[in-house]
Amino acid sequence: MDASSRILSELASRELALDQQIEAAKAEADREIEAARARAAHIEQEANAQLAEMQAEFEQVLAARTAEIRERAHVDAQREVQAATERSERKLEQAVVMILKAVLP
Repeated sequence: MDASSRILSELASRELALDQQIEAAKAEADREIEAARARAAHIEQEANAQLAEMQAEFEQVLAARTAEIRERAHVDAQREVQAATERSERKLEQAVVMILKAVLP
């Protein structure tokens, strides 16, 4: 084999080796990409689960706060009704006394 044939053979051999390295690197990159996608999917699932948990917790807190507010409003309304009733009874009593004084000597 002459020198040019040996050089061409060596170049072909090196090209084949580089092609194999490139294919190996591509395969490794594909595996890393797939692993990254799997990690991303797992992170997304965890985030969705955490979001659902937070939403449920928020709804529970909201329901509890709503019940507290309604109870306070109910108690306040009862107090106002009681106060209004007492005022009305006093005014009625005063009116009756005034009528009796006017009618009776």
